[in-house]
Amino acid sequence: MTKTLMTLTVFFIFFGTYGLYLSQYEPMVINEDVFLKHSLEFFDYKGVLNIHTDMSIGSEPISKVVIAAKEVGLDFILLTDLNQFHNFENFETYFDHTLVLNGGKFSYLDSRLNYYSLEPKKIGSALGEAQIFFSDALSKQRDEEDRGLIWLAHPFKAGYDWTGEMPAGLDGAEILNLKSLSNQAIRSSKFSVLWSLMIYPFNPKLALVRLFEEPSEEINLFDTTSQKRPFIAFAGAEASARAIPFADFLVKFPSYQRLFSSVTTHVVLRSELTGQISSDREKIFSALKAGQSYLALELLGNPKGFLATVKDGRRSHLMGEKIKFRKNLRLDVELPGEPNSFFEVALYRNGLRVETANTVQSSFAINEPGVYRVQVRVSPQLPLPDAKKWLTWIYTNNFYIQ
Repeated sequence: MTKTLMTLTVFFIFFGTYGLYLSQYEPMVINEDVFLKHSLEFFDYKGVLNIHTDMSIGSEPISKVVIAAKEVGLDFILLTDLNQFHNFENFETYFDHTLVLNGGKFSYLDSRLNYYSLEPKKIGSALGEAQIFFSDALSKQRDEEDRGLIWLAHPFKAGYDWTGEMPAGLDGAEILNLKSLSNQAIRSSKFSVLWSLMIYPFNPKLALVRLFEEPSEEINLFDTTSQKRPFIAFAGAEASARAIPFADFLVKFPSYQRLFSSVTTHVVLRSELTGQISSDREKIFSALKAGQSYLALELLGNPKGFLATVKDGRRSHLMGEKIKFRKNLRLDVELPGEPNSFFEVALYRNGLRVETANTVQSSFAINEPGVYRVQVRVSPQLPLPDAKKWLTWIYTNNFYIQ
């Protein structure tokens, strides 16, 4: 008994000391004092999509979810409660500087769809009616004037994976989804997930960062579909704060604040938000609908100030735009500052990596038509027992050079 007690004492002393060591580690790859508010030409606004409240599968009421978004400093959030058929447009409002938008997530076949519309639409009062609504909406490609947005949630999450071609009326799909990433980590190494749970109290950011793996299937789906038609990449926080289902009234894990600080969507606008709800929700919607956005693993640092544009003489084209191919086209990329870890800016054409750069400001020549996008990858030194690991910090949406 004494030997067991001594062994446990030594273990807890060692683990406590190791935890103190971990608590000193900061996984951010860029210092906060280099953040740029906006570029000189465009405006960058940060938001989080795919959020659940206690109206469906979340653990907190809307009021507390909105407070969490404000504390994190989000410019906008989009609520997507599961299979809710009531209309809550009148709740769309500003909470201080955070714009709250209301959409929904709906079961469809064996998958789930996220939906948001600027105009009230009757989806139905029950799931069967919603199935008919989405079946009709997905069956035909919608024009650019359509006021709705439909995107596929977690396309390869076990039990909800999509099979077959992407429907013509589907605007895009999540290539980043926190629940899918956690499931992928469990499949890859249960021990690694257990280790992250053990070190979570000491350093939550590190515990999540070390589990991140490239969503290869989702990116392949995005690249493959984008070569056939415009297709938008989304990030989903899948925020519900109830990873411990039966204890969520005591433990909100991971918290909404933590999830809101993990994976974000940045829209890039040509004009700034003004605080007017009607015009600002139009701007956010239009940017998401057009693919004028990039996705970020925010755990590694705030990328605000990042900018990727295609230059055609004096004109700058944003992500999502269709651009006529001609000589002297260039894709310019600017980081908000120099990362404090090894990094690379990788250019992809038609899903294939074609060029890289290792500078804060990069310029790539566009020598042929194709679908182009950028990934910014970093390689931070993680504490023992981990080592250096390449992680994608930023994913852009596509430029369509025709």
